[in-house]
Amino acid sequence: MENLEIYSQIGSLRIVPVIVIENPDDALPLADALLEGGLPLAEITFRTDAAARVIAKIASQRPGILLGAGTLLNTGDLRRAAECGAAFGVAPGFNAEIAREALRIGFPFSPGIMTPSDIEGALSLGIQVLKFFPAGAAGGVKMLRSIAAPYAHLGVRFIPTGGINLNNMREYLEEKCVLAIGGSWIATREDIAAARWKTIRDNCRAAMAVVEQLKATAQVSR
Repeated sequence: MENLEIYSQIGSLRIVPVIVIENPDDALPLADALLEGGLPLAEITFRTDAAARVIAKIASQRPGILLGAGTLLNTGDLRRAAECGAAFGVAPGFNAEIAREALRIGFPFSPGIMTPSDIEGALSLGIQVLKFFPAGAAGGVKMLRSIAAPYAHLGVRFIPTGGINLNNMREYLEEKCVLAIGGSWIATREDIAAARWKTIRDNCRAAMAVVEQLKATAQVSR
């Protein structure tokens, strides 16, 4: 799958559930909840020992879900993510060594940025889809709009993550520079541990309803 195709799918769904999962046995029920909720996309973070096994399990048994690997803090985890079946990777910060390795192995990768210098570092390597993190703490939509403006003509797009929820996701998605938003509220660690699959399904449906409303509004305004 080409990088552009992957980011096109992310841009169509517009929401990336950011998921911390402890038990590989929860992988398939989680995947089914996302599918039932109409959001076949997930970023499984490498914050737990289960991450690679969860990705491998979902990739092999629920191929309809576009899987990413998050919190990739070293080249070893990056390669492991690619090998276990992730289609793209994400990191909280910009590490040129990791970014170069992603380019070398042909693995779509979005490093985290918070400053113009971060953006320019990523753009110098040809990376144009960047994670704005931590979005809320860094100044939210106002900050993103300000740092994105000088680079808009270069086609850079952002996936703001951190402090985003159902109540404020709309204001982020209305920004032209935003490809999608990342959110941990869709499938929290607590909901997964308690097997609250219906809650996760309903969170997906509520979030996707906002996306559909925005798409409908955009169509009317054309």
